[in-house]
Amino acid sequence: MSELKNDTFLKALMRQPTDYTPVWMMRQAGRYLPEYRESRKTAGSFLQLCKSPDFATEVTIQPLDRYPLLDSSILFSDILTVPDAMGLGLYFEEGEGPKFERTLREEADILKLEVPDMAKLQYVFDAVAQIRKTLDGRVPLIGFSGSPWTLATYMVEGKGGTDFLTIKKMAYARPDLLHHILETTAQTVIQYLNAQIAAGAQAVMIFDSWGGALSHDAYIEFSLNYMQKIVAGLTKTNDGRKVPSVVFTKGGALWLEAQAEIGADALGLDWTVDIGQARKRVGDKVALQGNLDPAILLSTPEAIEKQVENVLRSYGKGHGHIFNLGHGITQWTPPENAAAMLEAVRKYSKQYHQ
Repeated sequence: MSELKNDTFLKALMRQPTDYTPVWMMRQAGRYLPEYRESRKTAGSFLQLCKSPDFATEVTIQPLDRYPLLDSSILFSDILTVPDAMGLGLYFEEGEGPKFERTLREEADILKLEVPDMAKLQYVFDAVAQIRKTLDGRVPLIGFSGSPWTLATYMVEGKGGTDFLTIKKMAYARPDLLHHILETTAQTVIQYLNAQIAAGAQAVMIFDSWGGALSHDAYIEFSLNYMQKIVAGLTKTNDGRKVPSVVFTKGGALWLEAQAEIGADALGLDWTVDIGQARKRVGDKVALQGNLDPAILLSTPEAIEKQVENVLRSYGKGHGHIFNLGHGITQWTPPENAAAMLEAVRKYSKQYHQ
């Protein structure tokens, strides 16, 4: 593997000194980019983009070519590759998002759930290896997975964006069944992320998109505990270098102190929490990633610059901050507004690292 030319992102994850605050964007390869839309049209479908290492490499690199100020790449894939490999039949309906042909609601179906053969996900690992080779040390590559709770919501509900009543009913009435789903999924994710690391991912992130839908006790029991298991099972070094991990719960600011104790190197923050207050709450246990509201990128360059300044000022002096959005960039974002954000981060962050 080529020597890393820009390791600012990895240093920040480990709270080491950097010259500026590194930045990348959740969902940075996506529909807001015209070149991505062209690639998707050529591929024929979103799933074909994900399942072709050539296309996955192409779209992973696109934002880096457009925005030289990005400090990391992230594997182009989808969190739902895991339940798809577990036999639930992932498909996408135009305008409606991901759905599954089979759901886990009956006890017999749940008890049959097993950790799948990782060969079913080989296309992901091939994409990681190809992206690393294509990057040629330009910036680090992030691998990722959904959290067991978030994946389970899709596996039980059959789709995303629901009121979660079916899975919550299971959590309260038959927690044993939900724990079977979560334990099997956690063991799958450990193998999945470790295979990504072996293929060349230099950091990994766990996306807990729906953890914020849980009550306090339920979050600890059904979400955080399983992310802690995953973090404990991750490969910690590869290529003679530490492989840092990031945990992100959307709507998770209530549990920052508990999240900081699970062994991850960094916590992702959504836009609902003040990053300076979050820093005070977690101390020097973890780095923090975030947390600009993605909707700001729909406004003006002047407004974007002001909000970027606010986030940087709130975090304050010192290291251990990775600038990012508080969730994925929206498809309606003008590409030039993303550039304005990246330029503002580089322009204003240097003073906090002197």
